[in-house]
Amino acid sequence: MKIFICDGTLDGFFTAVFEAFNISDCIITSNSEVQLSLDSEIVRIEADYTKSERVKTAINRADREALADIAFVLRSCDSLKEQTAFEYIKALMKKKAPVKNAYNLPEVVDFNDILYKVTGEIHRLKGLLRFMESANGAFYAPYSPDNDITELLMPHFAERFKSERFVIHDLKRKLAGMYNGHEWIMGYAGEAEIYLSEYERTFETLWKKYYRSINVTERPHEKQMKGSMPVRYWKFLPEKRD
Repeated sequence: MKIFICDGTLDGFFTAVFEAFNISDCIITSNSEVQLSLDSEIVRIEADYTKSERVKTAINRADREALADIAFVLRSCDSLKEQTAFEYIKALMKKKAPVKNAYNLPEVVDFNDILYKVTGEIHRLKGLLRFMESANGAFYAPYSPDNDITELLMPHFAERFKSERFVIHDLKRKLAGMYNGHEWIMGYAGEAEIYLSEYERTFETLWKKYYRSINVTERPHEKQMKGSMPVRYWKFLPEKRD
């Protein structure tokens, strides 16, 4: 079996698709620590723009929405995301028409499942992401999303904040989206030491007092909170921070 290991970029993935498309027994992954069998042959793929464009052109010819969906799927934390996207592309090329609603195909079901998880998390965090005002006036939002979605959230919050400066910090991946009030960029960001403004400190204190006052010990609001926000996001809530 051939295992094509790409670099995690879109062009790297589409280059791997180009190389692997006519091989019946192969896997595409960006995980360099993938489990190997005795008959495995590793093929390391470097992004080739020409090959990548040929694949994207063919996909776009079959379904104009597919490239965007594939890009979302490749943002997933799922360890099989590249292989799932590869199987979806093969189904698309076989039909030469959209297959997104072909739920009789297992590869389409698997692809849509990952897609919905990524888009669902983006939708949730547009409403649930919590910003804090730092001492220098910029707003800071730390979080640890399941999927690599910071770059996908930035346009929404840039439009929402307009002229305000803010940072969205993915602590899990050590990535940050930074907006200066005019344009945004992505960059590496390790640990961050943020000093809150006096307004933010006062607001956080008042919010904690309010939460304690309405959260009756005998009838806690945990069930309601779980319904509106997954537990994995709680550590970034002011009312849940000590």
